[in-house]
Amino acid sequence: MLQHTRPGLVLLAALTAVHAPELRSQQPAPVAEGVQAQIATAVAAYRVPQRSSSVDYGATEALRSVYAQRANAPLWSRDGRATPQAQALIRELQRADTYGLQREDYAGDAIAALAQQPSGSAVADAARWGRFDVQLSGAALRFMSDLHYGRVKPTSVGFNLPTMHQRIDLGASLSALADATDVAKAINEIEPPFHHYALLKDTLTKYLGLTQHPELKNLPAISGSIKPGNAYAGAPALRRLLVALGDLPAGGSTPADETTLTPELSAGVRAFQQRHGLTPDGALGKTTFTALTTPFAKRVRQMDLTLERWRWLPPFDTPPIIVNIPQFRLFAFRTTEDRVADILQMDVIVGKTYTQTPVFESDMRYVVFRPYWDIPPSILRKEMLPKIRANPGYVAANRLEIVGGQGDDSPVVAPSPAAIEGLASGKLRLRQIPGPDNALGLVKFMFPNVYNVYLHSTPAHRLFGETVRAFSHGCIRVSDPAALGTYVMRDEPGEWTREKVEAAMNGTKTQRVNLQHPIRVLILYGTALATEAGPVLFFDDLYGLDRKLEQQLGLAPAK
Repeated sequence: MLQHTRPGLVLLAALTAVHAPELRSQQPAPVAEGVQAQIATAVAAYRVPQRSSSVDYGATEALRSVYAQRANAPLWSRDGRATPQAQALIRELQRADTYGLQREDYAGDAIAALAQQPSGSAVADAARWGRFDVQLSGAALRFMSDLHYGRVKPTSVGFNLPTMHQRIDLGASLSALADATDVAKAINEIEPPFHHYALLKDTLTKYLGLTQHPELKNLPAISGSIKPGNAYAGAPALRRLLVALGDLPAGGSTPADETTLTPELSAGVRAFQQRHGLTPDGALGKTTFTALTTPFAKRVRQMDLTLERWRWLPPFDTPPIIVNIPQFRLFAFRTTEDRVADILQMDVIVGKTYTQTPVFESDMRYVVFRPYWDIPPSILRKEMLPKIRANPGYVAANRLEIVGGQGDDSPVVAPSPAAIEGLASGKLRLRQIPGPDNALGLVKFMFPNVYNVYLHSTPAHRLFGETVRAFSHGCIRVSDPAALGTYVMRDEPGEWTREKVEAAMNGTKTQRVNLQHPIRVLILYGTALATEAGPVLFFDDLYGLDRKLEQQLGLAPAK
């Protein structure tokens, strides 16, 4: 086993492989001492190949340590032949794209070619097998490091996720890999232990296959919206695409050459729309057409980037709350396993593109029922002060108060010109009185952070009917605050039933409850999600963070 404790989940991936031919020398084995001498030379000269996103988690040190411990004896060849483990590892490197990585980063083809060269003199063969061993070890270390930690640090792309996974001993893992009876399984053991990571990896394999069929995306252009029942010359091509994507069952009752948007075909369009966060009306409009004709390579890239972000997360030691920003969705875990049956889910509203919700982690420490809303300084300056200066009656009309002090019991100050200037200078603050029309609704869930972002309810329930829900100044509005409150308070003293939570929300006083069991909150960003039911969901790159990660990884935009 690799030197890594894997919690819980076993990742099962049915991955197609590009098989390297058997790697072997056709001539007598080079002298062992010569190979060891060549390994020593190659190790001394070894440097981690550089790329724009390089992060060395100890690969160079591990490589030198492993070979020093074994007196430079080869790991990957015996008697002039690549070991079965070497051959299996090279096959995995050659299909690194099925892991969401870039094949060229691991030089699998070049290493395979090195082993396949015809034998020469003993000196030449020793040099070749020495290079082969060190190059394969270096690629393996880089591959394992990238799979476990990710290729970039999250902070380098603005993600405030400082908690790292448990470290793995790369040297011990390399030695174990060289002796593994099942190399692919051993590699899987160091990957993120999340069920949905494994599901997305499986789906990635399907989409890599679809990239070989770009003709499926060749749909005739549309002018205007094609409603169910309308004629569309591209209906047969659309049907083939939706069948390939799994949005329409194969072998339906509609003739293959039918050129109208039949009810059956419209149902397939609706399924596609639901997977892509579009209004599920079954019609073929401009936005849906754009999503349908998005190249498969771009969908593959979305999955690659989401898998990279999964690698930044440590295993959950307590049930977390996760918000996926571009999905506009909250997931409250009842266990540490990412299984849908044990997750409370609800829609959320996140920050606008110019007041973005940040990506970060923190611990929820208290809940406030019937909260005051303390107007953030930026909103006060940009939005409210001009209105108050124009009409001091704006304060009372919107149930606002000017107060001196930081507590809920701070004295209220009348909206005089002096008080208004006190607001402008920061000596006084503005807050909204608790109640159903309060901007925070009837409850807020606090996980202190430098961004002053938190979860809260809202009086603007109609906005949850929108498919794109980016309306806030950065905080996150939840669609079912009573359900979230019941979840958050489930282990707290006082038997917090839903009825008790709703009573506190609709009571007459502001009430703060400190949590005896803080809850880890992760505000994340992923534009692809494989579901346990089978369909893969894709979301728009709301804040352009996929492109930012692409650039950090040194990748050109997918086409």
